[in-house]
Amino acid sequence: MTRDSISLITVKTQPRVLAIVLAGGEGKRLFPLTADRAKPAVPFAGNYRLIDFVLSNLVNAGYMRIAVLTQYKSHSLDRHVATAWNVSGPTPQYIASVPAQQRRGKRWFSGSADAIVQSLNLIYDDKPDYVLVFGADHVYRMDPSQMVEDHIASGMDATVAGIRVPRREATAFGCIQADETGAITEFLEKPADPPGTPDDPEATFASMGNYVFSTEALIDALLEDEKNDESAHDMGGDIIPYFVGKGRAHVYDFSSNEVPGATERDKGYWRDVGTIDSFYDAHMDLISSHPIFNLYNKAWPIHSTEEDNLPPAKFVLGGIAQESIVASGSIVSGATVRNSVVSTDVLVEEGATVEGSVLLPGVRVGKGAVVRRAILDKNVYVSDGEIVGVDLERDRGRFTVSDNGVVVVGKNEVI
Repeated sequence: MTRDSISLITVKTQPRVLAIVLAGGEGKRLFPLTADRAKPAVPFAGNYRLIDFVLSNLVNAGYMRIAVLTQYKSHSLDRHVATAWNVSGPTPQYIASVPAQQRRGKRWFSGSADAIVQSLNLIYDDKPDYVLVFGADHVYRMDPSQMVEDHIASGMDATVAGIRVPRREATAFGCIQADETGAITEFLEKPADPPGTPDDPEATFASMGNYVFSTEALIDALLEDEKNDESAHDMGGDIIPYFVGKGRAHVYDFSSNEVPGATERDKGYWRDVGTIDSFYDAHMDLISSHPIFNLYNKAWPIHSTEEDNLPPAKFVLGGIAQESIVASGSIVSGATVRNSVVSTDVLVEEGATVEGSVLLPGVRVGKGAVVRRAILDKNVYVSDGEIVGVDLERDRGRFTVSDNGVVVVGKNEVI
């Protein structure tokens, strides 16, 4: 190719996009897993943290200017972002955690919109054309660039990613009603009586908590909301209804998102793991031979460096694992693991049985112990012969037990 022919090539100018990840949530419904850490820092699927899913989606789509807004018990989250998501070299790219800085007065974040107001310096400094505002604690794959393209094509100021959920579950979400053009006509934040869809009264179009905004429109909305003493300063509860009221909000149908390497079984998968039961169920989605959510998609990988250079998993003295995930550094020694997720650096000793459980990093299960339908947080030690998850009445007196009977043992506990 000659120099003259190179000069005739038209270079497509990409819009400048800044991604803001809201990661300051306390996650009360995930207690005790959030007793010592922010919800996005909770370990998940053996090798990961919850925040790795949104960051992987952004990075895989080519968005490499990402600010992670943190607040609640953020040390482990800040450390994870700094080590697992370090972007080095002399480039304008960065993935950085940004703590609450009280830039607009002596106060902490009073809501998700207030978190962005107090971080407007990030937007002013970066000068993006569009701002992505994504949640940090959902399990899914998505190509956000397709949502940005849809937003630009719509000509609207705000775009909300939406997904169909059963109507009975929609009380936990923002609920969307839109016309045939995709313009949002009504947005209800966590309604007691969610609306059905036109073609299915038992389904509701729910917000995924992922938004795209045209920059100037977002700044205007945030500054106006800041002045409103009646506002809860929440993105879903206040900012999106603001744009809906102006007729400037658009819905992006998540089912149209095409992710490279997706299977028919896991296409369109999305889980809000905001409760113990949904957190547990999301783990169970991973372990079958044809998983509902496939961690092994190399075309759209979930990135992390949680392994800390650990050796491979090891099975000795007849130890077995069936329909399970066993992460690096773990040893199953003469024990049986079934239908479970075993994280890094876990030891399951001789004669022990682990069934339908989630063991977070550093757990030790002693000889002859039984762990069934339980979540054991980091560094829990189950003594020889101890039983967890078998006698729920006994367990309720010493641990947290979910509505669906999942026993949760907090970090560092000795049983």
